[in-house]
Amino acid sequence: MKPAEYREMSDEQLDLTLKDTVKHLFHLRFQSATERLETPSEISKAKRDVARIMTIQRERREKAGKKAQPAGKEK
Repeated sequence: MKPAEYREMSDEQLDLTLKDTVKHLFHLRFQSATERLETPSEISKAKRDVARIMTIQRERREKAGKKAQPAGKEK
C-alpha cells in the first residue's frame, strides 16, 4: 500500500492494519525458516509496510501533542 492510502485511514483502521501486517510478517519469517517461502521480497515489503504505518501513527501523535500544548509553551 502507498503512504497516502495509509494516511486516509482512521486510527483504528491503522491499528488493525498494523496488527495484520505484523502477523503476516511473522508467518513469512516462519515460512522462510522452514524454506517454504516462494518470494523472499515479501519479507522486506512487509517490514516496509510496518515502518510506514508506525511512522504515520507517530506523526499523528506528535501533531496531537502540539495541539494540546498551550500557546507560547513550545519546546
